[in-house]
Amino acid sequence: MSTAPAHVDASSAATGGMSLRRLGAAPHRLLFFAGVTNLLLAMAWWAGWLVSARWPELLPMKYPPVFPGWLHAFVMQFQMLPSFIFGFLLTTFPKWTGQPELRLRHYAPVGIPLIAGQLATLAGALGSKVLVLIGVGLTLVGWSAALVALVPILWREQRTTWHARSCVAAIALGHAGLCAFFAFLLGASPDWGMLAIKLGTFGFSLMIFFTVAHRMFAFFAGNVVPGYVPWRPLWLLAAVWAAVAVRLTVWIAEAHAWLWIPDAALVGLTAFATWRWWPRGSKPGLLAVLFFALAWLPVAMALYLVDDLAVAFRDLTLLGRAPAHALFVGFFGSAIVAMVTRVTQGHSGRPLVMPAAAWFAFGAVQLVAVVRIVSELMRDPFAWFAVAALAWLVAFAPWVVRLARIYLVARADAKPG
Repeated sequence: MSTAPAHVDASSAATGGMSLRRLGAAPHRLLFFAGVTNLLLAMAWWAGWLVSARWPELLPMKYPPVFPGWLHAFVMQFQMLPSFIFGFLLTTFPKWTGQPELRLRHYAPVGIPLIAGQLATLAGALGSKVLVLIGVGLTLVGWSAALVALVPILWREQRTTWHARSCVAAIALGHAGLCAFFAFLLGASPDWGMLAIKLGTFGFSLMIFFTVAHRMFAFFAGNVVPGYVPWRPLWLLAAVWAAVAVRLTVWIAEAHAWLWIPDAALVGLTAFATWRWWPRGSKPGLLAVLFFALAWLPVAMALYLVDDLAVAFRDLTLLGRAPAHALFVGFFGSAIVAMVTRVTQGHSGRPLVMPAAAWFAFGAVQLVAVVRIVSELMRDPFAWFAVAALAWLVAFAPWVVRLARIYLVARADAKPG
């Protein structure tokens, strides 16, 4: 990853001004731009819907053509997060496997349909099922193009890169979930819609983020923390995959009384990984946020486990969607801020530090996660759901504006890319 001297600042990137054409200069520019745009647009719609549901006289909105909770889950799992994930993987896969960088013809068919799909889906959420179908169909095109770009890299490599294979396996599961959601929209059983959400949560999102953490977090720490010894055993990655496979099988079979078994394994594995990877002593802010983000993963799995045990032994659900939001807002949200900031700083020729906007976003998203988790236990949960969604917009807005500008200007160090 490239770095820049500390005296290089953002103002030097203004040379030549902003241009949409610069989005084609590198995979992360196009895909991250799509991601940060949808980060606000998707939550703006969701916040509006939550306000409308709780206070219809304040903001009347038409009921979406798809159950709003499922549509929200779809947009976040299959459109917003993948924009960042594909931007990262299309950049790093060639580096992991020692092959040439991908060109515009490889990543434009991923980024453009994802951007168009996001816009169409959110427009359709205002009342048009046809637009939702178009949006999901375009998203499927973008995902398929990502597999077309990434899978041949695995065929061409001279050795086996297990992290790359793990990521492709997770994308394949997510692709299956995306197809299931499309089938649901075309009239298949609602079970297909629920299957999509299940595959998107654990098969795709969790496994992508854990795989990247397994590959990169200890590597980053080893580069900057004196005496730190990277620890990345493949058995740990395999064990998490096995636990997730069992969880998905049990979950899809609706044998909820047995979910506590794989979730207990995931609590243990992720807590151990977090403890084992955590750098002792002082560490740069850009590194520290990675591990604070990772700490949300065992917390989220512990909340899932609490709910599992309540279902198994009391036949009741205690925490509602709190575990899912500890995972999505706490872990995924925090990790997105940490990783996207790091990649953007390095690949734009800026110093590898946390800018003020990134610190604000990271700190605020911790508060958003806590509010959203605790809101499940409040007397008026829908009001607090809306507060959390609105707080998400406040948390991310300065960070998104800063990043969007970076993707539209030349590198601060005048290098290509």
